[in-house]
Amino acid sequence: MAARSATNRQSQNMDSNEISTIQCAENPMFCESSYNGKAENGKQNRCCDNCARSCNTAFRPWMSKYYQPRRNPTLTERLKYSLTCPPHGLVSKLLLYILLLGVGWGVLWVITGDEALPGGNLFGLFILVVFSQLCGSLIQLIKLPELLGMLIVGFLLGNVPAINFAEDIHPEWSSSLRSMALVVILIRAGLGLDAAALRQLSCVCIRLCCMPCVAEATTVAIAANLLLGFPWVWGFMMGFVLGAVTPAVIVPTLLSLQERGFGVSKGIPTLVIAAASCDDVVAISAFGVLLGSAFSTGNLMYNIFRGPLELLIGISVGVLSGILLWYIPDQSQVNFSHKRFILLFCTGLFYVFGSNLAELPGSGALGCLTMAFVAGHGWKQNKEPIERLMEIMWILFQPLLFGLIGAEVKLSYLDPSSIGLGMAVVLIGLTMRILVSILAVSGAGLTNKEKVFVAIAWLPKATVQAAIGSVALDTARERDAGEHLEDLGRQILTIAVLVILITAPIGAILIMLTGPKLLQTNQPLNSIKEFVEVAPEERGLASEDVIRNGEVCGVEEGQMDKTDNYSQTVV
Repeated sequence: MAARSATNRQSQNMDSNEISTIQCAENPMFCESSYNGKAENGKQNRCCDNCARSCNTAFRPWMSKYYQPRRNPTLTERLKYSLTCPPHGLVSKLLLYILLLGVGWGVLWVITGDEALPGGNLFGLFILVVFSQLCGSLIQLIKLPELLGMLIVGFLLGNVPAINFAEDIHPEWSSSLRSMALVVILIRAGLGLDAAALRQLSCVCIRLCCMPCVAEATTVAIAANLLLGFPWVWGFMMGFVLGAVTPAVIVPTLLSLQERGFGVSKGIPTLVIAAASCDDVVAISAFGVLLGSAFSTGNLMYNIFRGPLELLIGISVGVLSGILLWYIPDQSQVNFSHKRFILLFCTGLFYVFGSNLAELPGSGALGCLTMAFVAGHGWKQNKEPIERLMEIMWILFQPLLFGLIGAEVKLSYLDPSSIGLGMAVVLIGLTMRILVSILAVSGAGLTNKEKVFVAIAWLPKATVQAAIGSVALDTARERDAGEHLEDLGRQILTIAVLVILITAPIGAILIMLTGPKLLQTNQPLNSIKEFVEVAPEERGLASEDVIRNGEVCGVEEGQMDKTDNYSQTVV
């Protein structure tokens, strides 16, 4: 048995060559077919190798790994390198965007059919979003706000006969999408408010966020009543629509100046940026109260107290829902940040759309803003994922909002005389705003040039005007308030768009041009070390004045406290 097992193991361990030899000896036909198969495989492999070498020779110049441009390539060489494969750089991005657009439209078409074809509602929205985003990105190349390009695209798509795709968008869709964009803006504004910073705001910051807005709104209301024949409530409503500034333009331009050290020593960029959000809150809150009063009907006493009632309801439900969001969902749940975002956004939508249904439109926007502020205050650092998700939502809704707003301005509705008078109202309000802005920062230790710069920085308008400029018109349409109120709402929207087209680009350009001339230059310092390492001559100091009497000169007390250990080492 042992001998037989050994024989079996030896036979199992025979290699394939030995087996083939035995098979060939027993069956010559098997040996011949095996040889022929190997020969044919060899021919095929040689053919494949020849094809591979030919393809490699033909396409090698267009492969990026084989083509390396010189250190200082010419324009032709750079262009050739950008077209090499695999796609990379700008070409890769363009191909990605084209593929995304094609797939996106294809999905719409296979699901909705004719709605995604020319003449359909979804096709009009698709074209509006795509070209608004494209024009917004292009206009940023010349350092102008992208919302300006989006407004222009919307205006063209709504008025030029050959490309008036915006005419196919249903008014109900347009109104609902703008309201959803308003919810995104309100939530982002509420999350961006810092309770600690609000408590620490100086009197000058409070004056700056309140006085110019109220003064411009009052001036616009008086001018609109006298020149355009607006009722007082509608005049003040338009005043607060025009009275808000836009952080979308102010913040990026001031941060650019701050990075270069302009106005840092006196905290001018910080002052203006901090007051911008509060200014928007004042304008939106006042507009909401006036909107409720403008469309009120019935009991006189109820109409008198309607505004304060909406204010109370909005703040109350916002505070309660914000506190509720502190605890629901709890942090032990999976993906609780995503659940917070969904709950916050859906609740904001419910407040804005539900308040219109309940005929209390002012309370919805205020409740949404208050809810986001209270919730963000309780979440503290945990609100950052929510803010990032809201930024993604804004990427989608920004071209929708500004494109639809531009499309709402119809040339057929414009009266040249009302445009002229509307521009007169805008200029009168801006003049008052400049004067009051200079007055608001008086007593803050600023020079006359710096006061003028603050007034210039307080001019650009865009985001709030685009968000609430059409609310009055939409509300009048929803309630069938009559042609007269719809005409008033349309005039408010038209003037709001005009003020965006004028103040947004001009304000951004003036801030960038006048900042270096009107503000003092100081490098932004994050530590004593940065200050000491800067050459004294660059700061206008003599070398012996850098350290005197155990102190580092020119550094504020707060900076000394933060880097006390380093300052002791230097001294």
